[in-house]
Amino acid sequence: MKSLVRIIAICALFGTAIKADASVTVGVDPSANWLGYMNVFSLPSDGGGYLWGSPWGTADLRATFAGPVVTLSPNTISPPNGLADAYWYKADGTGNKTMDANFYVENSTTLPGQLLNFTGEVLANSLVPPYTSVAFIKDFAPDYSSWTSVTAPLVPGVFNIGLQTTAAGHHVQYGFETIGPNVWITNAADKGFVKVTAVKETPPVPEPSTLALFASSAVGLLSLRRNRKH
Repeated sequence: MKSLVRIIAICALFGTAIKADASVTVGVDPSANWLGYMNVFSLPSDGGGYLWGSPWGTADLRATFAGPVVTLSPNTISPPNGLADAYWYKADGTGNKTMDANFYVENSTTLPGQLLNFTGEVLANSLVPPYTSVAFIKDFAPDYSSWTSVTAPLVPGVFNIGLQTTAAGHHVQYGFETIGPNVWITNAADKGFVKVTAVKETPPVPEPSTLALFASSAVGLLSLRRNRKH
């Protein structure tokens, strides 16, 4: 009887470990709490150095949902002085800063410590060089001072990226990062855009039955115990 109780306890622990290691999949969900953050750099021709970063409204990133589809476009800045603002625009009207626009969902409670998968379907990508856009997962330290990340270019078709995130206290983000010079609004259409939506649902992979797991584990452990007696 004691052996059976011990076996049940071991199997229960084994089943809990399997559940803890299960992956979590997230997608392009317009109902999620999408956030915006902009990092600003000098142009490569001016040294490319980091200047500053701050939260931005998602519409100001030029990242917007229309139904289930999100459109990502190069950033447009319309300062009070218009094109005369030398901080943002050169004399010829081209952008004077590199904009690193992050459109993302952040989770600091349930995603840390999980194997996180982020998937979606790219419907179109007409961005012209030097503009780029990628899907990403980022795992930030508690104070955001360091991070690990994985990315995938947004080429037409399905993307699926995964990252084993770290323990509680970290901040996990997934979303899209669009990088390139700021552009005056009337010239934005010439720079292209990306359209992304959720992938079509597929049946989930069935998890092992707890009962089947217990039965197979119990048989194996009892067999092992018998073998040790001989």
